[in-house]
Amino acid sequence: MLNYFETPVIEILDKAAEKAGVKILIKREDLNHLYASDNKWWKLKYNLQEAKRLGHDTLLTFGGAFSNHIFATAVAGKELGLKSIGIIRGEKVLPLNHTLAFAENCGMQMHFISREDYRRKTEQPFIDQLKEKFGEFYLIPEGGTNAFAIRGCAEFAKEKIWPIGCTHVCLPVGTGGTLAGIVSGLRGETKVIGFSVLKDGSFLREEIKSQLVFFIGSNWEIQTDYHFGGYAKQTSVLTEFMINMKQQYDLPLDHVYTGKMMFGIFDLIKKGYFEKGSVILVIHTGGLQGSDR
Repeated sequence: MLNYFETPVIEILDKAAEKAGVKILIKREDLNHLYASDNKWWKLKYNLQEAKRLGHDTLLTFGGAFSNHIFATAVAGKELGLKSIGIIRGEKVLPLNHTLAFAENCGMQMHFISREDYRRKTEQPFIDQLKEKFGEFYLIPEGGTNAFAIRGCAEFAKEKIWPIGCTHVCLPVGTGGTLAGIVSGLRGETKVIGFSVLKDGSFLREEIKSQLVFFIGSNWEIQTDYHFGGYAKQTSVLTEFMINMKQQYDLPLDHVYTGKMMFGIFDLIKKGYFEKGSVILVIHTGGLQGSDR
């Protein structure tokens, strides 16, 4: 099993939040492992156990060129003595960016495919082709989201979030697996708000409903207005916001996930979305590889 370090909960003392009568807490899950950190730790936990139980010595997964999941899977494989293969969306560009270079240094074998082929990643004939090419492997879906991932995130919610006591839990959303797990773990007793990082994240509502295998609840929602142009896109407004958060609160953010979420939270506070007395727990889901923490 991967090493896990207990993470702190810090309070952000902000004038806008004080004026609105709400409290902002940050759960720094980006610090739960040196590299395979944040929600990826919880999403990988039971997948790695299952791979070991089935006797696999190779992990295969999917991701884009800046995928936190690719980064974490490569580290996990190295730490547990497993081979890893990353099926990467798009053409290989040299020099490799920090994420892919690090994954390669961890021993991950990377295979670049076209975006057209990448869309076939869940089709059995395509998976069979990968087995012909690479041999047997334990398959982890894109973003790590499957029933094992949701189980791990539900465990995180019960063990690490519930004892804190809060009225709202906020987190960024890519594939929706972490949110589904947290909703399941909290069993509807705390409002969970996901901030989609995709330009068109409306489909995520139905996707998450299909993932709620442990608990079917309605006390959650997806905010879709804070994507800043889509996945991995950013603007000068977002960049300036992230710089200010680092300078004022010593809170490092990334432009793919956490920066967009935090911008959305502060915007909703200013718009009066949260009732007076609300305690907002923000899950810092990492994505800081290559940045200066």
